[in-house]
Amino acid sequence: MRTTAASAVVLILSFFSISLITEDFQVFTKEQARRLNVSRIKPMLPATRMLDQRGNLRSLHSWVIEEKKLMIVDFIYTRCNTVCLSLGNEFQQLQELIRSRNMQERVTLLSITFDPLHDTPKKLADYASRLKADENIWRFATVKDTNDLDGLLQFFMVTVINDEFGGYQHNAALLGVRPDGRLHSIADSGSGRHQEILDLWLKASFPSDY
Repeated sequence: MRTTAASAVVLILSFFSISLITEDFQVFTKEQARRLNVSRIKPMLPATRMLDQRGNLRSLHSWVIEEKKLMIVDFIYTRCNTVCLSLGNEFQQLQELIRSRNMQERVTLLSITFDPLHDTPKKLADYASRLKADENIWRFATVKDTNDLDGLLQFFMVTVINDEFGGYQHNAALLGVRPDGRLHSIADSGSGRHQEILDLWLKASFPSDY
């Protein structure tokens, strides 16, 4: 009888412990935690100084505010031959979707490198050219000060790990930033749901139009 009662107590305590750890069972992985945190808080972008592929200097936060567009962000490095190629292909598809729907005045794409020592504005411009990026839709940027990179990666919750071959392992996702400068959504890369994602994020960015 005592054993049964003790087991019941352990089960109840375990239930509440798991509930606390997983935020009422809503979080079971680090990635899920990241997305839940963003959807709840919608953090404001930092004023990190960025250089685009033309060498123009601008604050990331001001960039979004001034353009008043939905910005879809990904993180890449130009020497990558795996995940970044897939992200590049995905942004090419998004670029065509934006162009075909004449959404250039409402949506912009931004690829940020996490390899600033190698990926200079010139390297980014060459990379953009290879991907046939339309500068009116899709741009590339690097941090002005390498000391700001860790803080930027932490804000977007991007994990980057040096591999043994001079490259990086990193997580990949599409990051939605509203025109008011707030990160509001994270979507899986490679899902093929570009139109659905774009429609959802446009509604979140311009609610009065829907």
